[in-house]
Amino acid sequence: MKYINRIFFVVIFSFGVFSYGFSKDIPGSFADLAEKLMPSVVNISTTTTITTKSNPFPFQFPPGSPFKDMFEGAPQERQTSALGSGFIIDESGIVITNNHVIKGADDIYIKVNGDKDYKASIIGADPLSDIAVLKIDTEDKFIPVNFGDSDKARIGDWVIAIGNPFGLGGTVTAGIVSARNRSIGLSRYEDYIQTDASINQGNSGGPLFNLDGDVIGINTAILGQSGSIGIGFAIPSNSAQKVIDQLIEFGETKRGWLGVRIQIVTEEISKSLKLNKPRGALVASVAKGSPSDKGGIKDGDVILEFDGKMINEMKELPLIVAETPVGKKVKVKIWRNNKELTKEIILGRLETSDDFRAQETKPKPPRISYIEGLKLKVRLLTKEDIEQRNLSLNTTGVVIVEIDQDSPADYLEINNIIVEAQKKKIKTIGDLENQVKIAQRKTEKNILIAIINNNNQKRYIGVQLD
Repeated sequence: MKYINRIFFVVIFSFGVFSYGFSKDIPGSFADLAEKLMPSVVNISTTTTITTKSNPFPFQFPPGSPFKDMFEGAPQERQTSALGSGFIIDESGIVITNNHVIKGADDIYIKVNGDKDYKASIIGADPLSDIAVLKIDTEDKFIPVNFGDSDKARIGDWVIAIGNPFGLGGTVTAGIVSARNRSIGLSRYEDYIQTDASINQGNSGGPLFNLDGDVIGINTAILGQSGSIGIGFAIPSNSAQKVIDQLIEFGETKRGWLGVRIQIVTEEISKSLKLNKPRGALVASVAKGSPSDKGGIKDGDVILEFDGKMINEMKELPLIVAETPVGKKVKVKIWRNNKELTKEIILGRLETSDDFRAQETKPKPPRISYIEGLKLKVRLLTKEDIEQRNLSLNTTGVVIVEIDQDSPADYLEINNIIVEAQKKKIKTIGDLENQVKIAQRKTEKNILIAIINNNNQKRYIGVQLD
């Protein structure tokens, strides 16, 4: 019996040690950490001037018509505002945020520790990584935070986010690292940290901290129709730091450039090329005169390794190349004709390449359509709109650009987004036109629409059509 008791005691004791091993790192409270970090997290507000014209007629004048300027109202300017978050990395007042938070802003204002307001200027901004560096215009000194090593962040690690959701300011949320190396199609270079720490509209540009109080990510995007649903994304600090350092030093980025267009190596492609498994990046084409062209890379090659780093998936290559210094001579291991070859390439600079200039050409102006029944003009919601307004990634709809004075919905505002009509999701301008026409054929001639207003709040509105 004593032997059995001894065994029982050993089992209980071992279980206690085992349990403690898993529970000892769970914080009893985040209060001390939050109190320490709050003074370094800022609220950002911007103002932007938008110019619009009103048309009193239920039709559009053709381009070049002499009546257009005669009857259309004088241009009207109105101010719009946006909110975001950021964090201080230098006592002189250097602030990091998202590019989409300050893009197109006429004025930028920063509130520190929920107290004093300052005006800020832009040191540099990078749309490709969605990072911006600001400077608070003052001689005051501030409390900075440090960057941590985001590569050490593991799935399941505790993290806290501090920011300015819905303009409330100074809000702390906690969660864990849910996933690593996420790509969601929001920007060119993506390697997001996914977290379930609650992130909402207004958190953009705010920091994601580890339990040491170091910044391991910049909160950038959310998934969900009406805010956080436990899926938020942050730019890893290690990637962000390289961009930030360049923006501070040069006011712009200097990314490495290979000059190839690549695609995924599928199971079928790997078998046809006699690769042992799907890996690397398949070169679809090589830009003439590019570093790859000069270094002997050809169409159909598979890039397996770049500068000593294995390329397991195609999406890894652009990020690794971009983070490599311009002018560096690198070894590139490729698969060609059933064998591995090594090429030496001197990297060019992406921002000065013909490849980049072609992609940066001015886009065509959006198509604007007149919706007869509602007597207003709309355009399709764009990816840029979603980024700038920090909307959910799956938002679709049309943006109101002009409203007639006798519109049955004249209480709506420019830049409201119509997302539903008769409870049907609006994905194209044609979707809205069809629902309006259907409603006009009914006896009651009314239509239920859902909008996202200029405060990013969803509202249902009943409209009585003429």
